[in-house]
Amino acid sequence: MDRELLIQLAMKARKIAYTPYSGFQVGAALLTDDGQIFTGCNIESASYTPSNCAERTAFFKAVSEGIREFQAIAIVGGPADREELEICAPCGVCRQVMMEFCDPETFQIILAKNPKDYQVYTLKELLPLGFGPKDLER
Repeated sequence: MDRELLIQLAMKARKIAYTPYSGFQVGAALLTDDGQIFTGCNIESASYTPSNCAERTAFFKAVSEGIREFQAIAIVGGPADREELEICAPCGVCRQVMMEFCDPETFQIILAKNPKDYQVYTLKELLPLGFGPKDLER
């Protein structure tokens, strides 16, 4: 897995985020098990509730194309007027979507400032007591 490429693609996706209200742009690049990459950006709405995070945008694009198995996601974020970024972790709703489709033990979440400065976590580290499909098995 080329983490730097994922981060670069997430940074590119961040640039097209639609954030007229918060000005906080987030980009994500999601790597599938078969090597495809789906990008996403956050998209705001004036009524806020129908807004969507970058991570979920990437997941929903992939799932809508029939993809259900994933290896990793790179996430970058920060104010629109800044090139220098800080670590931007996924929100709880995005973590829950990841839990739906990803193995919490192996799925990697790459939180980056840039392609050379990043941290890697498993989903289990960011959502230690996650509720997912296995919890509904009878």
